[in-house]
Amino acid sequence: MTDNQSSFKHMQVNDLHAVLENKSHVVVDIRDETSFSNGRITDAIHLTNENLADFVREADLDAPVVVCCYHGHSSQQAAQFLLSQDFTEVYSLDGGFTQWQLQYPDNISR
Repeated sequence: MTDNQSSFKHMQVNDLHAVLENKSHVVVDIRDETSFSNGRITDAIHLTNENLADFVREADLDAPVVVCCYHGHSSQQAAQFLLSQDFTEVYSLDGGFTQWQLQYPDNISR
């Protein structure tokens, strides 16, 4: 994990796996509906343009949020956006769901 106060942080898949055991982080998945339905990190919230405003309004802004996409690229922009919405601790999942699926095939919900 890297530290930069004005920017999101990066999280490795193995680090996310470790913190998910204590349910301290919120995982949001920004992939398309079909991909999300076919498999996602357990307890991940599907974040779309349609539910983004509700998520921002209802979320605990101090809870750590990890943004997941396909490979860890689009999640960086989404993570930066969430920081701009006053979330205090936001991560982009390096390697995205593709890496998660390779390392933790048993930790996928459908």
